[in-house]
Amino acid sequence: MPEASLGQDAAMNKNSPVKILVSDDSEIVRRGIRQLLSARTEIEIVGEAASYAQTIQLVCDLHPEVVVLDLHMPDERSHPPQEVRSHLNRRSQILAISFFNDEETAKLADRFGAVRLLDKTNLANTLIPTIVGLCQSRGLA
Repeated sequence: MPEASLGQDAAMNKNSPVKILVSDDSEIVRRGIRQLLSARTEIEIVGEAASYAQTIQLVCDLHPEVVVLDLHMPDERSHPPQEVRSHLNRRSQILAISFFNDEETAKLADRFGAVRLLDKTNLANTLIPTIVGLCQSRGLA
């Protein structure tokens, strides 16, 4: 999956933190991500979702720049990747997360338009560097 920057609109507002929406059906995973990111001043978690339906609603309401998106949630059959992607604004990026690290999951991440697919078992090592890389593209870090 190609690396991408946060876009021209985000780059114009370099002093504000990157707005993150965390979307995972597991409260434990969301809590862990929240703990990982809470100390970073260049990152602001603006919302959390436990389903694709909630993700779509919060994307529309909060306009996050990054959506940390679990690829496998209970309502995935009701909300195909193209529907979720269609609600993102042009500067939003998806960081897909999954316990599965196989070709099928990589293809699913591509259908969502994810800039990266991160292994949930290694988020402690990969999530912050990935988001910081997006921040650096904005000149924040």
